[in-house]
Amino acid sequence: MEKTFYFKNLPISPKKLRFLLPELKKISPVSSLDYLEYLPKKGAKILKKAVKNAIDAAKSSLKINENELKFKTLAVDEGRKLKRYHSGGKGTVKPIIHRFAHLKIVLVTKEDEIKQKEQKPLVEKRQKKEEKAEKKLKIKKNNQ
Repeated sequence: MEKTFYFKNLPISPKKLRFLLPELKKISPVSSLDYLEYLPKKGAKILKKAVKNAIDAAKSSLKINENELKFKTLAVDEGRKLKRYHSGGKGTVKPIIHRFAHLKIVLVTKEDEIKQKEQKPLVEKRQKKEEKAEKKLKIKKNNQ
């Protein structure tokens, strides 16, 4: 089973949240809570709340143990921007842009992850064959 969660208008810039994602993708959602607990960053606190909320909701709706969950995707998108101005010297204006982020978390059970990995190689083989055929056609057109 797969469950998708969106957290919108988080009060942090997307760049600061994206910095934390590579480490989280490698570990399970439950262990990511421990990891985020001890990071001294504002984004870690926000991500921890979002991941905990996603785990609790997935546990109740899918009726499974939290240790069976795994991240399928973690994505941070750009949200709205609040544009403000601060007066500068000699009549100039200094822009202040307050950025917000959208967070998308997709949780999957480990059983589904295994099934998807079994099906994936067949699709990849087909794509590779098609790419080779396209390359051969391009080479033939270039030679003529």
